[in-house]
Amino acid sequence: MIRLLLFLFIGSFPAFAGDLPLGDIRLPPGFTIGVYADKLPGARSMALATDGTLFVGTRSEGKVYALQDRNGDGRADRVLTLASGLNMPNGVAFRDGALYVAEVTRILRYDAIESRLDNPPRPVVVNDKFPSDTHHGWKFIRFGPDGLLYVPVGAPCNICEPDPARYAAIFRMRPDGTGLERFASGVRNTVGFDWHPATGELWFTDNGRDWLGNERPPDELNHAPRPGMHFGFPNCHGKHIADPEFGAKRACGEFTPAAQELGAHVASLGMRFYTGKQFPATYRNQIFIAEHGSWNRFPPSGYRITLVRLKDGRPNGYEVFAEGWLQFGLAWGRPVDLQVMPDGALLVSDDKAGAIYRIAYQGR
Repeated sequence: MIRLLLFLFIGSFPAFAGDLPLGDIRLPPGFTIGVYADKLPGARSMALATDGTLFVGTRSEGKVYALQDRNGDGRADRVLTLASGLNMPNGVAFRDGALYVAEVTRILRYDAIESRLDNPPRPVVVNDKFPSDTHHGWKFIRFGPDGLLYVPVGAPCNICEPDPARYAAIFRMRPDGTGLERFASGVRNTVGFDWHPATGELWFTDNGRDWLGNERPPDELNHAPRPGMHFGFPNCHGKHIADPEFGAKRACGEFTPAAQELGAHVASLGMRFYTGKQFPATYRNQIFIAEHGSWNRFPPSGYRITLVRLKDGRPNGYEVFAEGWLQFGLAWGRPVDLQVMPDGALLVSDDKAGAIYRIAYQGR
């Protein structure tokens, strides 16, 4: 009953109206947070164009936005709706002048988009062969250093044994949609990934299953240096937690364990390696994670930005970087994705408050 009431209360709490209470956000010394853009209902995944235009996908709103900071003051002064009426267009990616948008069943491409923001072209359908399930059907997409577009397909359930050729995996394909292949398996639902700036190896977040209690299982940060790896779903969670329903079928030792166990039910979504030069050197090539926040945990967890520090290519610390979107058990905001800007600032999208924040370092 407590879980149900919590879900109903948090799930129905209205999006924040009025001035955003950024004074609630706690950051390390020397860092500041401001509003890059607001009045963006459902703002989720972000992608940056060559000319500095920021593209933003949504989920239930069915829209894709384009934002520009034309005077360079750290706040968008032009906001356009590029597309509407789409089916959960969460994922956006940019390459060779084109914007790629992920719906549930297909990937679209808007060519020469930078010069056509006021009159977007009709999209080209790149690939329309993805499953139609909406449970974990929204997608994060991004181009890897190999020039291929990576597209995850989540499990269509909380816990089940879906067809491994279709679900619970990260796929990749050529920019024209051909050559679709499975890169990683046993991935329940990833909504964020990035490649190490030095090694070019893939790292990704993965959301743990529900209804094993408040403290289990953890969300995961995973490391996939090569194709063909299996990360355990549905048999194993975290590093070595056997699933009570499917764990007896295959031992945890058969799979690649989580590189870092994250908080239980924190809903780890977007992640980025920090590649800018504005933050102190201790943050460079380290992993920032947007934790969207729990929906069925008491007390709630997540609703923050965390940092996973690496040493010799392995996680060596998991700490809170920014928090305050959760106040006295109530959330006024939910971080979704992260984007490192050319000036080194870090953008954070928030689909609950309908905003994008800009975190900058000004020194002590």
